Amino acid sequence: MTNSGSKADSLHPNAAAGAPIPMPLTAVIIDDEQLAREELRYLLDSTGSVDVLAEGSNGIEAIELVAEHHPDVVFLDVQMPGLDGFAVLKHLTEHAAVERMPQIIFATAYDQYAVRAFDVNAVDYLMKPFDRSRIVQALDRTRARLLDSGPESVASGSGESVPRSIGLSGNRGGESGIHSLLEMLQRQQNTPPSPAPSRSPNKLIVQVQNRLLLVDQAEICYAAIEEGTIRVVTPMIEGHSKCRTLEELLELLDPNVFWRAHRGFVVNINHIREVVPWFKSSYQLRMDDRKQTEIPVSRAQTRRLRELFNL
Repeated sequence: MTNSGSKADSLHPNAAAGAPIPMPLTAVIIDDEQLAREELRYLLDSTGSVDVLAEGSNGIEAIELVAEHHPDVVFLDVQMPGLDGFAVLKHLTEHAAVERMPQIIFATAYDQYAVRAFDVNAVDYLMKPFDRSRIVQALDRTRARLLDSGPESVASGSGESVPRSIGLSGNRGGESGIHSLLEMLQRQQNTPPSPAPSRSPNKLIVQVQNRLLLVDQAEICYAAIEEGTIRVVTPMIEGHSKCRTLEELLELLDPNVFWRAHRGFVVNINHIREVVPWFKSSYQLRMDDRKQTEIPVSRAQTRRLRELFNL
């Protein structure tokens, strides 16, 4: 559990003149993956209008941090050990764990988790890996809900906090909408998910020193595993993937473009500069990265190479 600062006024007025300044927001990030938390914090910091008060790695910490910091918005991972994101939301709403209900933005790597329910009920969600423009859109929606709720959602005339709705469309108080959403989520969890359509994300998270970059798949030249760490190389940068194995990485990549030429390498066939004949009818691939790296083709993959390039 990590505390990150003091709470700012969530209804701070915009500038009176000039370009509009986004209303500042306070946030808490809950995700069991440290890299995902770091990536999201980096993207939120880049907007210049979000103060991340704290981070947590599980559902218990989520409930405690919301009660402690009273954030405007919680970025809540769906899949976590113990209490998952749905269970956290249910606890917050049914057990009156907080006086003032924050806005909830779910984060998930799997679109089968009631994404349509989120859309219909105006509870926002973010797909992993995160996209900055999508985050900005979610923040704009959050501000719109807070402004629509009005100052009375923050404090009553007597100075006591009044519960704020979670932002469900068409329901100012939010109670029936929240319970309706929870029922849909519960049904979704109790029903075995149908096979999701095969779809690879367009971007891949690559860690370069202390930064988490979103790299277009088309820019990746190749990936290599060395001592349990996966190195990802593009024409401009070199970094590491959070994946533990090349098999796990391949699940995120377009199978029509990426090929495992060797047990230690995955290559983007569009970044092969040259096929170099090698000993005993074997081959090497010279890539178009800055070092023009040469990658061996295993004997088992020689036939695939010949099929790809009509050798």
